[in-house]
Amino acid sequence: MSLSTARLDRFISEYCKISRRAVRLMLAKKRINVDGCTADDIGLRIDKFSKITLDGDLIQDNQALYIMLHKPIGVVSATIDKQHKTVIDLLEEQDLFADDKAEEKKHLHIVGRLDLNTSGLVLLTNDSRWSEQLTSPKSKVPKHYLVTLQNPLSEEYIQAFSKGMYFAFENITTKPAALKIISQYQAQVILTEGRYHQIKRMFGRFNNPVIALHRTSIGSYVLDKNLKVGEHKFLDLR
Repeated sequence: MSLSTARLDRFISEYCKISRRAVRLMLAKKRINVDGCTADDIGLRIDKFSKITLDGDLIQDNQALYIMLHKPIGVVSATIDKQHKTVIDLLEEQDLFADDKAEEKKHLHIVGRLDLNTSGLVLLTNDSRWSEQLTSPKSKVPKHYLVTLQNPLSEEYIQAFSKGMYFAFENITTKPAALKIISQYQAQVILTEGRYHQIKRMFGRFNNPVIALHRTSIGSYVLDKNLKVGEHKFLDLR
């Protein structure tokens, strides 16, 4: 079952290989429990994270996983790659998943990818509703980056970023971005979108190559300063 919701009676019918009429009888006899409560509604909607028991026996108890990772340079934001180490490889190296969590690992996906030469915050989850909330253009979730440039910065950059920039190849204009000058060669950039190599291309308008790019936050999720490069931690969103 995908993360989209389904009717409880349909799920039990398919799981037990019985008719929906038989499921209704189970519900009437209060044999089914969902998330700690006795289920009696044939139209009850469930998802893959609903905890379901039948006659006290657990038949579904998938765990929602939320992981913060400090991605190093040289690691790709992918689940499989034949040439480079992936963020999933990093998790496996740290024995993140016991045998009983192998199924959860299969469904992990990346929330906001970073390219090979960008470091910083990467989020992973098996909860597509959560990831969609963070990545949907409608949500306008801000993403913070620390950028190190080859050439000195000036106030001209701030205005140009705030107006957005037109890229003829895609025929798009980027949404306004905030730029704060931290030092002569460093800036903080805040985006609410994620176009292909967007930050590097925006600074490219000034012929100013990006030497280092590091993401520090996605929305309210800030990279834990105690996480060393390559390390991860679980997030408790309850």
